[in-house]
Amino acid sequence: MTISRKDIEKVAVLARIQVDDAQVSALEKDLGNILDLVDQLSAADTESVEPLAHPLDAVQRLRPDEVTETDQRAEFQAIAPATENGLYLVPRVIE
Repeated sequence: MTISRKDIEKVAVLARIQVDDAQVSALEKDLGNILDLVDQLSAADTESVEPLAHPLDAVQRLRPDEVTETDQRAEFQAIAPATENGLYLVPRVIE
């Protein structure tokens, strides 16, 4: 697959980047090589390959769901400037 100079200039405008003529020529060559590689990958036979959710077949180790800290709600609310019914009161910021 080839990419044209016009395509590169259009993408540059959409991306709001400035590309001069020398860069367009280099990008045309580099992007053409990338698209050729993608074509080669697309041509590979993947019929017998099972799709993967992740390349590593790792299982995430989970810690036990245990309470590790004591309830300090009363102590925290005692030092708060204002509380009501177990909630922290804060100044209104939106009218």
